[in-house]
Amino acid sequence: MLYASHSTLRYAISVLSLCALPSVLTPVQATPTPSTIQSREFSSEQVLATNGVGLFPYYRIVALASLGNGVVLASYDGRPDGGDSPSPNSILQRRSTDGGVTWGAPTYIAQGQAGATGVQKYGFSDPSYIFDRDTGKVFNFHVFSKNVGFASSVIGNDDANLNIISSEVSVSTDGGVSWSTDPTNQPSLPPAASSLITTVVKPVGQTVNGVANVAGVIGQFAASGEGIQLRYGAYAGRLIQQYVGRVIQPSGNVIYQAYSVYSDDGGSTWHMGSPVGVGMDENKVVELSNGNVMLNSRPSDSSGYRKVSISTDGGVTYSVPTIETQLPDPKNNGAITRMYPDAAEGSADAKILLFTNANSQTSRVNGTVRYSCDDGTTWSGGRPFHSGAMSYSTITALGDDMFGIFYEGTSNTLIFARVDKAYLGVSC
Repeated sequence: MLYASHSTLRYAISVLSLCALPSVLTPVQATPTPSTIQSREFSSEQVLATNGVGLFPYYRIVALASLGNGVVLASYDGRPDGGDSPSPNSILQRRSTDGGVTWGAPTYIAQGQAGATGVQKYGFSDPSYIFDRDTGKVFNFHVFSKNVGFASSVIGNDDANLNIISSEVSVSTDGGVSWSTDPTNQPSLPPAASSLITTVVKPVGQTVNGVANVAGVIGQFAASGEGIQLRYGAYAGRLIQQYVGRVIQPSGNVIYQAYSVYSDDGGSTWHMGSPVGVGMDENKVVELSNGNVMLNSRPSDSSGYRKVSISTDGGVTYSVPTIETQLPDPKNNGAITRMYPDAAEGSADAKILLFTNANSQTSRVNGTVRYSCDDGTTWSGGRPFHSGAMSYSTITALGDDMFGIFYEGTSNTLIFARVDKAYLGVSC
């Protein structure tokens, strides 16, 4: 496929009904401004969800996975009132079979239930995928909420407790066509106990020196976007999903920490790693060329930069996080991934990383993609993919030197962009 020169082409979004194929950026002959050149040059860009169109009045949050053979999955929240959990949100999905060129209509991974007299409210929010390349299974992690969300949840992990925020994992064995928790397989709520992992990700802790529930997690949720499967070394095959928790410390204080939830048996059982850091928030991991795992976190404090930590045991424990001043961040969810997931261990290609976020220390603006040639030691200055207001983003390799960026644009319009290596400007 040929791509137009930076000096001759810009794109404009045309939004069509979400019940049909989504809009595609249409070439418009014009003299582009510098900002247009930087923020709107893609091989293609499509709107997958826009507020007030389709199944819900509001949409938010982005998750993305490429399963190979052209199959790409994109999931997100459908929100009846615009709120995060505990609103009765649903997890929606659109599926592509041609590498993200066209997309099917929205379907449900998990459908929420509005409350009414005699009817309990249930909601599902903040999706994240993991694709198991060994078994072909796909997992979608998300919040299961009742009466409270992350900030108001109480200690404990009884899923029947309406004041506890729970965690659900949906499973697909047919490439995302159907899900264990979709309305066909889960026609009534609450969810089956077999789909919930709250007891794993939300421990109650123990009493230490008179302080109750030390290391207990009061509130938690899976960081939306995409988890990983390790490829190298002793932990090859391990599935890892990142979580954020409000964790009780030995002092009795409660702080935001990050931790991995992992499986070594193809998702049959899950285990929680050790919480790490102070002032952490939504975080992602990437496997480095030597098999170590790098954690990259949004800050919940006022540092204005991403926080980075390294695990040498497959995500069970992490080093004390450091502030990465090459990656400014305005308290926003971003993404990190290997450019070539199938690269050989220790190879030059295995060292190339991609990172997306809002390129600002203070505002959710200026979506930017950066690259690193050396396992994240140094980072490029970045290439803007969206000027102006934007929020969450996630990026994944599609194959054949094509890459997908799924992000929240202006007014939380959910946009999928296909970009090529030339667009990213990677030079290693």
